Amino acid sequence: MAVKKNFPLRLDPKLHQALERWAADEFRSVNGHIEFLLREALVRAGRMPGHAPPPPDGESENEN
Repeated sequence: MAVKKNFPLRLDPKLHQALERWAADEFRSVNGHIEFLLREALVRAGRMPGHAPPPPDGESENEN
């Protein structure tokens, strides 16, 4: 497993509470859920190395 970068993150308490509930619903830690959400956003934006962005809504990859 790759070594993970540690850094402090300051969040609004209400945002953290919402993330805690969401993470619990997904059976993840808050830290794990934040990482999941960030990775998902990077892939969607086409900014994650090695991942192509998904096609825009309503379009299929196999349309020609």
